[in-house]
Amino acid sequence: MNVGLFITFEGGEGAGKSTQVRLLRDRLKRRNMSVTMVREPGGTPLGDWLRQLLKFSPTPLTPEAELLLFNASRAQLVADVIRPALERGEVVLCDRFTDSTLAYQGYGRGILLNAVEDVNSIATGGLKPNLVIFLNLPPEEGLIRQSTPGDRFETGPDQKDVVAFHQRVHQGYLELARREPQRWLTLDARLSPQEVSRLIWQRVEPLLENVKASRTPHDH
Repeated sequence: MNVGLFITFEGGEGAGKSTQVRLLRDRLKRRNMSVTMVREPGGTPLGDWLRQLLKFSPTPLTPEAELLLFNASRAQLVADVIRPALERGEVVLCDRFTDSTLAYQGYGRGILLNAVEDVNSIATGGLKPNLVIFLNLPPEEGLIRQSTPGDRFETGPDQKDVVAFHQRVHQGYLELARREPQRWLTLDARLSPQEVSRLIWQRVEPLLENVKASRTPHDH
């Protein structure tokens, strides 16, 4: 089996994850690396359908329903896209993964962390990223940055409740990063996108020595 590299991007709303995923993909391609870029939830027909449901459900979802729906999408994505790409020796860039679920459904919604970890493990078969890039931004700033109409995670009848939820999520991310400093790269998302991209590349470039990748890009 080839040796791929699995990198995930984490952070609250408005932290700039999608921008940094694209910038890193472009740098890797200039190195002639084969890259698969995905996001959660989504990345498969089932995942894209569940993404719409999770973000814009017309009826309330319980925290437990969220947990299971996110992981239904994740299980399909891992089986259909992520594992095959890693087995081909590609670099896989994923906008959110299991740590989002720990932060949002665990710390944010209050589901026991052990339960979240168990469900995540079932969905992924124990797959973990080689590197987690956490774009650290105070939640109040992140919610202001959002330019598109808010989804279920960004709006609510009481804005104080929304901010409090995202503060719990943010504290959860900080705790997860403290647990595994060797696997997490925490960056200040208030830096310029160019500076954040430079710091990410500084950490990623040495990891490429171990990647035995095919040379045909596979974007998803």
